[in-house]
Amino acid sequence: MTPSSDHIWTRKEVESPCTKVCQIHPETRLCLGCARSIDEIGGWGLMTPEERRAIMAELPNRSPAPTKRRGGRAARLKRQFD
Repeated sequence: MTPSSDHIWTRKEVESPCTKVCQIHPETRLCLGCARSIDEIGGWGLMTPEERRAIMAELPNRSPAPTKRRGGRAARLKRQFD
């Protein structure tokens, strides 16, 4: 019996959402790459598949960095002349 080259072994577990952009935002304390908290990142390997799925379901609704307008041209001109 020879192994089939078409068959690749894979684990039957929830994949990590890691994008290898590991930077924690100072205000939200969420990773800018995957939007997980430090505790979620550190505990990922110990979580059950159900816990992982619950986090994965929340991620699309999370914003790792607050969206804040810097003010555009008007704010830039104001700073320049203050």
